Amino acid sequence: MYAIVESGSITKQFNNPRKLVINDIRYSTKIYSLWSVEEKKAIGLYEVEYDNTNKKDEAWYINTDKTLTYDASGDKVTASYGTATAKAINDSLWTQQDSDDGDLPSNKEVGDVKVEGLKTVKKRMIDNQCAGLLQDSDWRVIRAKETGATLNAGWKTWRASVRTKCNSMQDQIDGASDVDALATLFTYTEQEDKSVTRPLGEFPVKE
Repeated sequence: MYAIVESGSITKQFNNPRKLVINDIRYSTKIYSLWSVEEKKAIGLYEVEYDNTNKKDEAWYINTDKTLTYDASGDKVTASYGTATAKAINDSLWTQQDSDDGDLPSNKEVGDVKVEGLKTVKKRMIDNQCAGLLQDSDWRVIRAKETGATLNAGWKTWRASVRTKCNSMQDQIDGASDVDALATLFTYTEQEDKSVTRPLGEFPVKE
């Protein structure tokens, strides 16, 4: 991102190199690659520096728009973020007030989910992962039921362990007190033995 600074104020900002007219002088896009930083600043053209101090993972937070600031003492233009807002962790529901205001959709009732929270989204993701793991061996269960045969003990034990782990993961998600606690469950960190794990754990692997 670039900015034009005139008389100590940012007057323009743009993302990609473009032709410029500054003080009635035309400049081609070649100046972006051929001119030094000092030469570009001399005509008021600044390459924006990013301050990501307040920027947070967009999987869990809603970041503000970037604000551009010109620092005369440091002779630089900085793009920074405001305070990020945590995404809703729980579902929001359609209320009687929504109904009274005429905002309740015809296919919804008071108490239905209006916007899914992160817990619902993550639990559904875990459900889908669980179903995907079991899918390839579903035919074994179907065959055993249709033929009256006994499902191999190894497969039976593993499928049960996958379901148990799925339930355990969802309980952990439900137990998260806030967005940071929920994010921590999914965050991988290196342990003393150099393994990389996350508090949520992993589904068991069929050996």
